[in-house]
Amino acid sequence: MSTELIVPTLGESITEATVSKWLKNIGDNFEADEPLVEIETDKITVEVPAPHAGSLKEIKVSEGTDVEIGGILGILDESKGKKPTPKKNETKEEKVKVEVKEVKVETKSSPTKSSPSARKIAEENNIKLEDVTSSRSDGRINKEDVVSHLSSSNNTSTNKGEKEEVIKMSKIRQTISKRLKEAQNTAAILTTFNEIDMSKVMDIRKSKNQEFQSRYKVKLGFMSFFVKAVVKSLQEYPAVNAEIKDENIIYKNHFDIGIAVGTEKGLVVPILKDADQLSFGEIETKIIDLSTKAKDGTLTMDDLTGGTFTISNGGVYGSMLSTPIINRPQSGILGMHNIQKRAVVVNDEIVIRPMMYVALSYDHRIIDGKESVGFLVKVKELLEDPSELVLGI
Repeated sequence: MSTELIVPTLGESITEATVSKWLKNIGDNFEADEPLVEIETDKITVEVPAPHAGSLKEIKVSEGTDVEIGGILGILDESKGKKPTPKKNETKEEKVKVEVKEVKVETKSSPTKSSPSARKIAEENNIKLEDVTSSRSDGRINKEDVVSHLSSSNNTSTNKGEKEEVIKMSKIRQTISKRLKEAQNTAAILTTFNEIDMSKVMDIRKSKNQEFQSRYKVKLGFMSFFVKAVVKSLQEYPAVNAEIKDENIIYKNHFDIGIAVGTEKGLVVPILKDADQLSFGEIETKIIDLSTKAKDGTLTMDDLTGGTFTISNGGVYGSMLSTPIINRPQSGILGMHNIQKRAVVVNDEIVIRPMMYVALSYDHRIIDGKESVGFLVKVKELLEDPSELVLGI
């Protein structure tokens, strides 16, 4: 009996996907729930599992081809899913030989745990996954591990004599381009700047990090302080947490903070849901979890939808100052930058302090200059005197 492998529903805003890699060849057998094909949308990469045991009879959509949600990816043959039974006249010794041979083949084909994107890059560049070192505690190899291995070994598939290389843009990269341009064309984007003395935050991290890490099993980073400061500032300036829909302004009474994460495929913004209800430890733990999922390509639609405001940390790449573009339909984004020791005037004296420039890009259609400046000043005040954040008052 034949059945159709259908592109699953992946979210309200997603209408199509691209087949990035078939994980099975025509004629291959598989078990129920075993991944058959990897598809890529404008937000995430997902594996489509087998609805039942069987074999792959026909591939309807080849790799690199777009397909609509609900479209037919391939045809499955359910009748070939069962393992063949030994013939009646087969001796016990022959049966054992067959079983041993099958085990050897399976071991060779899947020597290590790896993500689909990692397997794809390794296959394209003739790399053995056994030779790649995992950066994860569980030993699973992700895409970044393979890319790092490629860089270290200078093992690339591009000929040195070629002056140009043409590569089709991924769905994620196409959507990033489209949405950034839409944001510039639609919103009246302005940016206001300020600088923050990070001395007290750094003192807290230095004195409390060991205790914090033993309790929550994660390091105390800067991001939890910024998330806390942003939430309190949004509560005071609700227009920065609002959005425009048609001719209406929608004020949000929830605080779902997007954390911009750079991946090999492009920028993604997983959402820290109900950030106002999270402790410092919960924020740091969830951020690490979301960042790991983003780099492994395992983010879900729920991880990526519903944000009300975004924080982007260009400082991790060494950026000193930037003008971030808002993530539509949101109305504001805060840009963090690297911390540098600078000479500043405090109480009429020149002192050396660790300073960070911050930038707030905002939609001037909904946020006035007074609100945008007030919001950023509030963030500055909370971080320069973080007692309010720590005490929760």
